[in-house]
Amino acid sequence: MKKIFFSLFSALILCNAVLHAQGVKPSPQMKAYIDGLMKKMTLEEKIGQLNLPSAGDITTGQAKSSDIAKKIREGKVGGLFNVKTVAKIKEIQRVAVEESRLKIPLLFGMDVIHGYETVFPIPLGLSCTWNLEAIEQSARIAAIEASADGINWTFSPMVDIARDPRWGRIAEGSGEDPYLGAQIAKAMVMGYQGNLTDNTQILACVKHFALYGAAEAGRDYNTTDMSRVRMFNEYFPPYKAAVDAGVGSVMASFNEVDGIPATANKFLMTEVLRNLWGFKGFVVTDYTGINEMIDHGMGNLQEVSALALQAGIDMDMVGEGFLTTLASSLKEGKVTIQQIDHACRLILEAKYILGLFDNPYKYCNESRAKTDIYTAAHRKIARSIAAESFVLLKNQDDLLPLKKGGTIAVIGPLADNKRNMPGTWSVAANFDNAISVLTGIKEVAGTEANVLYAKGSFLDDDSLFEQRAGMFGKDFSRDGKTKQQLMDEALAVAARADVIIAAVGESSEMSGESSSRTNIDIPRAQKDLLEALLKTGKPVIMVMFTGRPLTIKWESENIPAILNVWFGGSEAGYAIADVLFGDVVPSGKLTSTFPQNIGQVPIYYAHKNTGRPLPEGKWFEKFRSNYLDVSNDPLYPFGYGLSYTTFSYSDVKLSSNKMSKSGKIMASVTVTNTGMLEGKEVVQLYIRDLVGSITRPVKELKGFQKINLKPGESKEVSFTITDEMLKFYNSDLKFVSEPGAFKVFIGGNSRDVKEASFQLY
Repeated sequence: MKKIFFSLFSALILCNAVLHAQGVKPSPQMKAYIDGLMKKMTLEEKIGQLNLPSAGDITTGQAKSSDIAKKIREGKVGGLFNVKTVAKIKEIQRVAVEESRLKIPLLFGMDVIHGYETVFPIPLGLSCTWNLEAIEQSARIAAIEASADGINWTFSPMVDIARDPRWGRIAEGSGEDPYLGAQIAKAMVMGYQGNLTDNTQILACVKHFALYGAAEAGRDYNTTDMSRVRMFNEYFPPYKAAVDAGVGSVMASFNEVDGIPATANKFLMTEVLRNLWGFKGFVVTDYTGINEMIDHGMGNLQEVSALALQAGIDMDMVGEGFLTTLASSLKEGKVTIQQIDHACRLILEAKYILGLFDNPYKYCNESRAKTDIYTAAHRKIARSIAAESFVLLKNQDDLLPLKKGGTIAVIGPLADNKRNMPGTWSVAANFDNAISVLTGIKEVAGTEANVLYAKGSFLDDDSLFEQRAGMFGKDFSRDGKTKQQLMDEALAVAARADVIIAAVGESSEMSGESSSRTNIDIPRAQKDLLEALLKTGKPVIMVMFTGRPLTIKWESENIPAILNVWFGGSEAGYAIADVLFGDVVPSGKLTSTFPQNIGQVPIYYAHKNTGRPLPEGKWFEKFRSNYLDVSNDPLYPFGYGLSYTTFSYSDVKLSSNKMSKSGKIMASVTVTNTGMLEGKEVVQLYIRDLVGSITRPVKELKGFQKINLKPGESKEVSFTITDEMLKFYNSDLKFVSEPGAFKVFIGGNSRDVKEASFQLY
């Protein structure tokens, strides 16, 4: 059976390799240039191109003494990362092109994840805009700023599907849905790379290939194990979308797949990525990914380095396994010169495509560094996009928007902590430039409001937890006050106020890499503060910071208004105030389901029905798929988000209730703004395949449109349904549609929808 499966898969690869070839194809001129260069290269110089050390800001002037500079001169470095400022990069590049034998320029990479010095919302927040133009624009601005500082390669976008909010790196992705994730992956790649012709466009690196977001127990770096049907239908689409968009590089993930670490997984790196999808760029490991295979139990450094090269890895980040072992492996017949040459060629081609052989200093324009970074225009756009990312979860009795008057109490450990505003993985940001909630409210409200402040509580009662959650210079220092003293100060301020804004939730480093949590409640110290503030009888608005869906059932039941602001970037304080005061009407929609409690995890909208489904709207029936103690329903479903206005949907109209595989159907609804304010609505299209050769999800997102409506205005929104939208990978991993019955759902979230049916024949 195993041999039959792999022969089917091999046939699939052969049939699709030509169809799916994407990316920049080698021109005759590039091929001739690289051929000529490689003929001059020694084995050591070829292996050197596969080496990617971390620079760690190796120089502040002349790069004369460091070990890395010596290796550059010897041709043992292909690229560097973790260097900031054009002056440093220019000097290091000078060493490469003036003091090495073959004068091969370097790649310079950095984790430019959601902005450079102008920081945009964390990727999970950015996805909640459902605005692909804005998302592409954020990547475009990030590329402009990074390239102005000498960077020509970013380790972004991260497109891992994540359905377990315990996993900290859910903050870095676009949520739980493969369709939306794929659209965002394309937008990010286009924003970073464009056509890679000028010095404001940089090489993107899609990560982490593959399945990193499905780590067991939500624990970072942990094992991943799933069927290939699930890989192709639910987890692969965003990676493939990035490849189809022409992404220049791919990063291997830390986890294992089918019992083999991704860094040595030939199925992933060669059979799928290159042969099936036609990827033409190069593959880089994650940080020490090769070395970590020793702990996986795959062998010693020489053995795992050979496995990585054989699998299709081209560049070794930090570990120097390639640099120190490949020559020996070649002599011993463990790798071939063809494998080394192939990897070397791909690195050189990337440098050629970037134009570095023509002009090694293409990205070293010092005048751009002075004019193109953290500009007023970029900050204005960041403020607008941040406001669009916020999700209004609750607004009892229309408490929001606030009027710019009276006395406002701003309370909470995150209210005046600007260094946390940019969010996790904002490595190039100047945290001191960020705008806090308190500053934003004061400046936007102006002299019309009396704004008071109190910290109110610690981040958490556990001081050691605070330390772990305050890394990278974002600490929560304790000034000697007790928990009760902080509480008393907060209550004294609240007593003088007309309304209370409670800035609470996670610190920025409570999510992100190596920040998994088993308890995703708001920390106890802050919950005690919220309970005390509610007892004052004053209206309380919770401004919630988070890098993941949190379990906030108590807060949802008791706090009148909840605005989820994720981590909105360097301009977040202003953007939060814009939304609180109604200068911007909220339009964000969730891209990850919020569970009622941790026991429901993983929970996502596109689940399977099971053979004993619980009827919709029910809680408990014996011998059905449900819990004794809580309903199956999420706290907030995928696609959910309120506005300061309201929208109504007509019934779904189909142009036909039958469709051939070569035909199409138009599905339409009329959306009306039934409220008093102008607002934006994300109209979402879902489809269900009612009968399939394999089980199919109860709903799958297949389209969306974000529309703007004035009060009383109506608009017909139409979606074209084609056979391509109905396809999936069957048990033979063939991408097919199957005749039968389908349901169409259109609405403002995955739960509240209108539906219609049609037949495919």
